[in-house]
Amino acid sequence: MNDVMKYSKKNENATLKAQKTSQFLVKFGTYTFLAIMAFIVIVPFYWMLNVSFQSSNEVLNSLNTSLFPKVFSPKNYINVFFYSSSQQGSINFPRYLLNTSIVAVFSTVGGTIFSILVAFALARLNFKGRELIFTILLATMMIPGEMMVISNYITVSRLGWVNDPGIGSYLAMIIPFLISIFHIYLLRQTFRQIPNELYYAAKVDGCGDFKYLWRVMVPIAKSSIVTIVILKLMGAWNAYIWPDIVANERFKLVTSWLRSSFTDQDATGSGRVLMNYQMAATVIVTVPLLLLFIFFRKYIMSGISRSGVKG
Repeated sequence: MNDVMKYSKKNENATLKAQKTSQFLVKFGTYTFLAIMAFIVIVPFYWMLNVSFQSSNEVLNSLNTSLFPKVFSPKNYINVFFYSSSQQGSINFPRYLLNTSIVAVFSTVGGTIFSILVAFALARLNFKGRELIFTILLATMMIPGEMMVISNYITVSRLGWVNDPGIGSYLAMIIPFLISIFHIYLLRQTFRQIPNELYYAAKVDGCGDFKYLWRVMVPIAKSSIVTIVILKLMGAWNAYIWPDIVANERFKLVTSWLRSSFTDQDATGSGRVLMNYQMAATVIVTVPLLLLFIFFRKYIMSGISRSGVKG
């Protein structure tokens, strides 16, 4: 009997040991994979920061990029605001940064307000064809955005906004993509989770639909609205192809400008790129969005998870 118990206990210990070994190997493999992926993602950011602190002499005359700046030059971040080349004329980094800010703010504010109004109508107002309209809107999400470029270009061109030296360039970048079906869908799903009893109680108290929307539904759906604001802001801030097509050179966004920025002609007539200035400007453009995501990531996760609970 004792031998049987010892044998059984020995097998149990061996099984536990095998399970612990298996768990350790799984965790080790998982964390190793995550570490490798994190390294791959971090390397470009480190290279960008490294070059942004290098001197112009090191960037122009060194054959290889060093892992650390030989001469630490934080003034690059100040110089980018005052640099202008013969190719760019009077249009410099602050001007493109201002264009990007204007487009991002108006696109975000206008797009968020329209998304809230449309989502409220589709979630709470009863009218014929509501579900059909929502189905058609969802169906448009299946169409790649690239397919809409030609039709949008023809529209803004007929309105005279393409390459307009005035406010038309701003309108061409803001109006065509003011509405996002995904944002409307996200908010509609959140609004549908709010109990109908609140709506009926507000109606009994004499509260109109518009007042009920802004006083009750918007505060409850705060996390989803913050998510929409962040996603809309990031999309407008990082826009590249469409602004590069329709905007006048003076009104283009910083993403279009960075690709060929800080390029000038030297004594030999060949183009020189000041990579340290270019990378410093890229850091300035990237950091605000990075900080925005870091500080509001909880709202993003909460807003998306809440919207997916109920259909």
